Amino acid sequence: MTDKIRQIAFYGKGGIGKSTTSQNAIAGMAEQGQRVMIVGCDPKADSTRLMLHSKAQTTVLHLAAELGAVEDVELEQVLLTGYRGVRCVESGGPEPGVGCAGRGIITAINFLEENGAYEDLDFVSYDVLGDVVCGGFAMPIREGKAQESTSSAPGK
Repeated sequence: MTDKIRQIAFYGKGGIGKSTTSQNAIAGMAEQGQRVMIVGCDPKADSTRLMLHSKAQTTVLHLAAELGAVEDVELEQVLLTGYRGVRCVESGGPEPGVGCAGRGIITAINFLEENGAYEDLDFVSYDVLGDVVCGGFAMPIREGKAQESTSSAPGK
């Protein structure tokens, strides 16, 4: 990734409007001419549905499981273009209570990096569920994948 890209993580408890808030913020950035990508980091895969005007898109991890390995996934299969050219990707993950989704998120982000998804971007937004016991959803932040973050929790 280039140093010019600003990376933002929206995180917090489920059901508080993170996905809606992040998609509206990204839509505004796209309307101002910014080149933006949303990486959905929630197993529900609903972080890009407003951008794509659809219920859900195929996730990196789901497709990798179907094909046998993440190396078998083609970028075009999981990177869709939505409203005003916003690039949309859903990492996917295990059902709640099964495994650590943080590892899957990092697998998906590494896949995107290795396949050039971060080229020609001004901003990348990570929509991250933050209320998981293993703490894995904080991995993109801990691994330096986002320089800025915002929590929707009251008082933050």
